[in-house]
Amino acid sequence: MDIEDWRKRIDEVDGQLVILLNARSQYAVEIGKIKHSRGLEIYSPAREAEVIEHVTHCNPGPLPDDAIRRLFERIIDEARRLERITMAGDGPQQASFDSPPEPDPQVR
Repeated sequence: MDIEDWRKRIDEVDGQLVILLNARSQYAVEIGKIKHSRGLEIYSPAREAEVIEHVTHCNPGPLPDDAIRRLFERIIDEARRLERITMAGDGPQQASFDSPPEPDPQVR
């Protein structure tokens, strides 16, 4: 394979990442709605630590755990921001997901 073939594969994976990140964000919004209805804070440091622990434990590489940690810290930060926007009534109206979308089997 040449560079263009690898770039095409990256583009395919990026498309799947966008789908999965949006699904994850929608789930976070739904959790935020439950938190709001129960009077709970959006920020949950213990849960965020659990997520970081989980994703670093699942990491097979080649990204080092500290890279995974940084990526997920950013993902969590954006999810928290979206929860706040949604709770303020300014959030985008998106389709809800009942289950995560299936990744394209050809994307490896």
